[in-house]
Amino acid sequence: MLVDRFDRRINYLRISITDRCNLRCIYCMPPEGERKLRHKEILRYEELLRIVRIGIRLGINKIRLTGGEPLVRKDVQEFIPMLAALKGINDISLTTNGVYLRDNLEMLKAAGIKRINVSLDSLKRLNFKLITRFDYFNEVWEGIEKARDMGFYPIKLNVVIMKGINDNEVLDFGRLAIEQPYHIRFIECMPIGFESNSMAFIPNSEIEKALIDKFGPLIPVVPGQNDGPATRFRFYGGKGEIGFISAISDSFCQDCNRLRLTANGMILPCLLSNTEVDIKDPLRKGCLDEAIIEVFLKAVDLKPKCHALNLDNHQGVYRKMCSIGG
Repeated sequence: MLVDRFDRRINYLRISITDRCNLRCIYCMPPEGERKLRHKEILRYEELLRIVRIGIRLGINKIRLTGGEPLVRKDVQEFIPMLAALKGINDISLTTNGVYLRDNLEMLKAAGIKRINVSLDSLKRLNFKLITRFDYFNEVWEGIEKARDMGFYPIKLNVVIMKGINDNEVLDFGRLAIEQPYHIRFIECMPIGFESNSMAFIPNSEIEKALIDKFGPLIPVVPGQNDGPATRFRFYGGKGEIGFISAISDSFCQDCNRLRLTANGMILPCLLSNTEVDIKDPLRKGCLDEAIIEVFLKAVDLKPKCHALNLDNHQGVYRKMCSIGG
């Protein structure tokens, strides 16, 4: 089993299968985009499957596919069913921007994926275009509604609220959680990348207060076995949920159970750190499984007790969010 120095059991691997994306969200990527990885720099599907098989031997039983945007990668429709068929995975899910969701739902359902996270920072078409720099709101919303109608559950909508940009939509998202069975997740804006997003930061405590003032008390929801770091609530009579992921204002590092694998083959022990361990190089040198196990063990040993973003001497995270997968 993978257990770090602070007695946290690591059983969750987030896999970025591509750095490419069909949006340019303002907190994730500059307008001109980022330098794209060359084809040979990206882990091949067979390499990803080998890494996951070895991870399963070490106790990894939860997988999330991210990007960039995972559904833009060529032949992903063949890869996801192969990944989902691996014995030992108890939970596999997908984080997507939703642009291509509608056309891939049948494939995802056939592969056994039930849980979907959609990054959606606005319920207004023009504001969606401002944040993402593309006019795809209708496509995304059609995909979300189709997923609901097909029985996907839970459908989590990840919302990054930014001061002066979409903070006027907090109540709209709260109302959506009352009227529809969606799980709204408010994620604090993180200062990841060369440019800080600190000017846009709003603590989730402010969002929570605004929701309670308008809609009444939030009732705590008992955490589930496959829950992430969100603190979960619902409104009286509400069909959906409200969740808060407060990585900056209320760190949940003490319960962190995850590693991240980047598209170019680096294992990140912590999202909010620059530490990384190369797994691609030994893979491509033809190493035995034992060497890959050692990479996993090294990454787990390097997990910090908590992130250092709130410390005065923290140097910032140099990777862009689009290259980490969130």
